[in-house]
Amino acid sequence: MSRFEPTHNPWQRGGASTFEDTTPVFGVTGRRKENTVVFTFAQPRQLRIGGGARSELGELVFGLGASRPLLVTDRFLEGNGAAAELMGLMTGAGLQPALWAETVPDPTTDSLVSGLAALHEHGADLVIGFGGGSPMDTAKALALLAVQGGRMADYRAPRRNDGPALPVVAIPTTAGSGSEATQFTIITDSGSNEKMLCTGPAFLPAAAVIDFELTLSMPARLTADTGVDALTHAVEAYVSRRANRLSDALCLTAIASIGAHLRRAYADGTDRDAREALMLAATQAGIAFSNSSVALVHGMSRPIGAHFHVAHGLSNAMLFPAVTAFSVGSATARYADCARALGCASVGDDDARAASALVEELQALCRDLAVPTPEAFGIDEAAWTATIPTMVQQAIASGSPANNPRIPTPDDMAALYATIYR
Repeated sequence: MSRFEPTHNPWQRGGASTFEDTTPVFGVTGRRKENTVVFTFAQPRQLRIGGGARSELGELVFGLGASRPLLVTDRFLEGNGAAAELMGLMTGAGLQPALWAETVPDPTTDSLVSGLAALHEHGADLVIGFGGGSPMDTAKALALLAVQGGRMADYRAPRRNDGPALPVVAIPTTAGSGSEATQFTIITDSGSNEKMLCTGPAFLPAAAVIDFELTLSMPARLTADTGVDALTHAVEAYVSRRANRLSDALCLTAIASIGAHLRRAYADGTDRDAREALMLAATQAGIAFSNSSVALVHGMSRPIGAHFHVAHGLSNAMLFPAVTAFSVGSATARYADCARALGCASVGDDDARAASALVEELQALCRDLAVPTPEAFGIDEAAWTATIPTMVQQAIASGSPANNPRIPTPDDMAALYATIYR
């Protein structure tokens, strides 16, 4: 038995299937049929994976029936020549691409306005999201708005968005967000500062290019934050009340790979083997949580990012150990599987010990990766405390806490926010 193979039937919780009802949750559906569970699983219809895969972008776009792609990226990737490389590849393939490099971290409804204008002006028939989670989420939002119109608030959860939208090709430059493989996008409402979760197949990229060479220049802080983001995706997808057999396998594989390689890449960004492993793990985790949903960490993390401008992966890391400790007693066997996959417990450890070891390892990992508390990050305590009620309500509104093994009360979430401050 491998060190991360479940030692029990992870699909039995007190004799019940993971799916306990037939209510669709953010694009994930499950229904009973003759004592089995039928689930829907979605992923990009084409993945091009490996070092140098970006060189096939022109062929990929042609294969999707497009000729006028809009490359959506940020000023950094425009300035370092990475965007120009992709533009050259597409032009050389006979395409007529245009570049829009105005995406911002944690994209807002206001930031979409000029992007949508650029898309219409070019007459784009496909959108390419190139960068971290923010450019990819921006590309997904623009692709839907270009066809359906309206405001992003019209598409926020719990609405499920089935389409139509322009096809999207996602090209990640970080190993973390998994947005290249998910049917989600996150856009902040410029008026309320709420990070709106928007879900459904309309946001699923048609294709993704997974080229680890694009991550070789990532600084250590970004490596840490995005790596913990991917680990959070994998663990939350595995313990989610919406987990399924296929997402489970992807989760455990991703957890094992991240456990073996994140510290290596953080210490040495030129470690190609570690970079390649993390890039693939991030995509595996993205596919997994796209089909089983994330849970309490993500629900509570998004408001931190929106109100205090903390990078998404970092706000996850601030919460991850404490939320896991809060939740572990409600899905001990599932968390124990995660511990064995991560390498901090063995098959000889009982589930309670293994689950406890997971919490300890997450604490150690955050120390090793120099994850700051909100206080150490520079957030004013009075501002933090005053914002907790709003963050709690926004977390609840996202729906993600309802997927958690232990469903929190508003008071539980307020206490967790208070606990992690220092």
